[in-house]
Parts: sequence; structure tokens; C-alpha cells
Amino acid sequence: MADPTETPPALLELTTYLLSKVGKDARHRLAELLAAEGLRLYHHAALAALADFGPHTQRDLAVRLGLDPSDLAKAADRLAAAGWLDRTRDPADRRRLTLTLTPAGAARLAELTALAGGVQDEVLAPLAPAERATLHGLLLRLHG
Repeated sequence: MADPTETPPALLELTTYLLSKVGKDARHRLAELLAAEGLRLYHHAALAALADFGPHTQRDLAVRLGLDPSDLAKAADRLAAAGWLDRTRDPADRRRLTLTLTPAGAARLAELTALAGGVQDEVLAPLAPAERATLHGLLLRLHG
């Protein structure tokens, strides 16, 4: 009898299947670590976007991250309550909120990035440094 956990060889021939499986595993590992911190992947993403691109309106950040605006509003509530971002109202349009990363948010982002780096090291452990660099470059090209 065949091993019931063995992946069908036909699937192992599909690069897209392998990308999906490895990506799903990496995402799951990181999501578990973030959940232990009371956070989700989009909290990390929001802090990273604010660090990399500067202040955003709440709506623009939702668009950048591909999140529903109501989900981003909940995330912003959590991040603001923790002191990791500031929200200010636009005097010209009181409905518009601008989100800005705080110094505490930048410090927290550094911690979360270190957690993500640990997951990355675990997932990519079978690869030599040069292979990791090659894979990263190829994935950047595919991401385009």
C-alpha cells in the first residue's frame, strides 16, 4: 500500500503547486507567531507600508494592502491603541484619517521583521545562501 501522505508525482512536477505549498507553509508559520503576539499578517503589513512609504490615508493604505477598508479600520484601531501609529483627521475633510507610524511602531516593526526573518530562515534552510539569493531574484521577477 502506498504512503497516504505522499504527494502525487504529477503535482510535484508543477512549479505553481510547489510555490503554493511552500508559500502556504511559510504563511502559516508566520501567522502562528504573530497570533501569539495578538497580531495578524495585515498588522505587520500595515506597519511595513507606513515605514516604507510614509503616512497614508486609511483608504489609500487599504488599497495598497488589498484589504477591505473596514478590516483596515479595525487593524488601525488595534495599532493605534498599542501606540504604534497615529491617526489624524484631515481638517479639509473630517472623514479622512491619515495614519503615521510612531517611533514605538517602528520598533515593533523591527521585532516583527525579525520574527518573519526567522520563519524565512526555517523555510529556506535547505538552500545555500546563493540559492536563496537566486530564488529571491526570480520571485521578484515573477512578482513584477
